[in-house]
Amino acid sequence: AGVAAQQYAQDEQAIRRVMAEQEIAWNRADLEGFMQGYWKSDSLRFIGSRGLTYGWQPTLDNYKKSYPDADAMGKLSFTILSIEILAPESAFVVGKWHLTRTKDEIGGHYTLLWKKINGAWVIVADHSS
Repeated sequence: AGVAAQQYAQDEQAIRRVMAEQEIAWNRADLEGFMQGYWKSDSLRFIGSRGLTYGWQPTLDNYKKSYPDADAMGKLSFTILSIEILAPESAFVVGKWHLTRTKDEIGGHYTLLWKKINGAWVIVADHSS
């Protein structure tokens, strides 16, 4: 159990690191940097208020439409509520997101399916509301 627990802890830390890097990128208004946490594939799934989007580039394009500049992007903070390592190469993360902007504050919840691909943890499905 020791080795498995150690691997679990390492995987959880790796996922937390990716999410911290995403916050940093967002908060410097760097959407491309933010998107590095996502699987760069046409099979990436993003489910938001407008429904299902397939693909890394269409997801980035949607972010650019919804958040055209630093003011619209505001400051992002994630609160991770749970990380479940389901298997050596998959994990499920639930949490809250919050944007603080000059004119308002918005937020909601997310569920993220993560896969370890070529040794790196990436989001393969994101349902944010």
